[in-house]
Amino acid sequence: MTTPGLGITPESNNNQNALVEQKVRIEQALKGSASWFLMIAGLSVVNSVLSMTETGIRFIFGLGITQVVDAVAHQAGSAGLVLDLIINGMIAGVLILFWNFARKGQKWAWITGMGLYLIDGIILLLFKDYLAVAFHAYALYRMSNGMKLLSAFEQVNKQASSGSLSSSM
Repeated sequence: MTTPGLGITPESNNNQNALVEQKVRIEQALKGSASWFLMIAGLSVVNSVLSMTETGIRFIFGLGITQVVDAVAHQAGSAGLVLDLIINGMIAGVLILFWNFARKGQKWAWITGMGLYLIDGIILLLFKDYLAVAFHAYALYRMSNGMKLLSAFEQVNKQASSGSLSSSM
């Protein structure tokens, strides 16, 4: 059956539906993997606040560089605490930028963000924080799953643009 004047056949409609379904699945998986950048940013800020309040508690999920900033800030006194918040806020902001661009399929954000996170893991390795290093390895593995989706994401977007699908990003 065809719809008069539209040129849409049931077969092309099924192909279009399959393409939309595939596009949505890839976008959701990409966003899920990119959310690791957001989670790490948030928990790093939480770790900094916990450090400033001297609770003695911290999460293994944060960044090693923010721990270094926290330690230096404690030695600087009250002015150091303000700088601690500013510097760690900027670091978290950079991770939020990586999250934003990575979830939209920008390869440079994945590569740069994961590279910096790898360097951060090496910093933790130097401090012999092996549990945090193990978490970094796991998070990098999960991020790499998202990065592997980029070619499929580009391909489905090309197909969608030729089929005039709209992006839900």
